[in-house]
Amino acid sequence: MAFTHLHVHTEYSLLDGAARIKDIVARAKELGMDSLAITDHGAMFGVIEFYKECRKQGIKILPPDVNVCDVGFSVANEQIFFGLAAIK
Repeated sequence: MAFTHLHVHTEYSLLDGAARIKDIVARAKELGMDSLAITDHGAMFGVIEFYKECRKQGIKILPPDVNVCDVGFSVANEQIFFGLAAIK
């Protein structure tokens, strides 16, 4: 059974990441993973580098899951999202 790590923070993740993208992708390849995702907090600065490195090393890139943050409540695709201002 294949394994894909879905919670990976890179050096671009604000306040909680230190792993370099090239090293992450190489290690995933070494462990036999065929796909990978990054879950950096507060930044998308590493996306292009991640894309290029995954393509270079033959790793499939999983689509992003982007956090939606609004002031109040919002509805999208039959799901309810809420921002911090909506919490009383």
